[in-house]
Amino acid sequence: MSVKNRSTSSKEAYQHARRFTKARAANFYYAFSALSNEKRNAIYAAYAFAGTVDDAVDDSANDAERNKLLTQAKNMLELAYSEQKDKIDEQEWLTRALHDAVNRFAIPKLYFQELIAGMEQDITQTRFVTYAELEQYCYRAASVIGLISIEIFGYDKRHRDLAIRSASDMGKALQITNIMRDVKEDAERGRIYFAHEDLVRYGYSETDVISNINNASFKMLMTEYGRRAEDFYTSGLRLLPLLDGPRSRMCCNGLQGVYHQILKEIVKCDYDVYTKRVSLSKIGRLKTLFRLWVTGAWPKRKLK
Repeated sequence: MSVKNRSTSSKEAYQHARRFTKARAANFYYAFSALSNEKRNAIYAAYAFAGTVDDAVDDSANDAERNKLLTQAKNMLELAYSEQKDKIDEQEWLTRALHDAVNRFAIPKLYFQELIAGMEQDITQTRFVTYAELEQYCYRAASVIGLISIEIFGYDKRHRDLAIRSASDMGKALQITNIMRDVKEDAERGRIYFAHEDLVRYGYSETDVISNINNASFKMLMTEYGRRAEDFYTSGLRLLPLLDGPRSRMCCNGLQGVYHQILKEIVKCDYDVYTKRVSLSKIGRLKTLFRLWVTGAWPKRKLK
């Protein structure tokens, strides 16, 4: 995992993080643009760390190289949380940006540790026996990003448990949407994220996944995962009124809403994710974001 441009200032480090986020994930980048500059920089830094490590692991030639990179990521994380300013000042942009962000917003290290654990899980586990196992993976892969985000957004600490639960569920909604959209690409990489018990339940085999068979069983399986995602989206929306200020709420609603729209597009095309990758056009994404920003800024307050 090599990140060039050493000895950069915090401002320059954040600029690198912003460019990385824009290039890797436009949906995230544009949703984050609703935030204040300070919060936006921190989100970019957190995302850049997750994305850089994830890309390095995915692009590695073998498990030994992947484990080496994850060890490097753990060391980077330890340094980012350290108070050794002289060593921090000598580091590449990613460590500099992450160090500033986690200290500025007091983000718990545990969330990043769970994120790395999810990447380690990706190395050793390419199948899931039960849906409960898959849901744990979704927590590590996406929910912790939501938990990191709400520390940056700011939220009503009087309802901390609800905020954490809702952010976690929102992350699971996004991850299940990703699983449904990327069935073909994941299978090509040797990964099947549908739980084996669900495949058996709907009479759809791993061979069917690998062969890209779009039949009635596949549609029933996808319908079930879509229902689960919808439940998580509904739960996740309870987070919005708890967040600090219109900008944070706009960003959160924009991010979840774009992915929710992707889920709706998957349903609209009758779950045809094998012949094309379902996505929103740039114009469609921007129109959707604008609508979501407006509706998300002052949501109805529901605390249940």
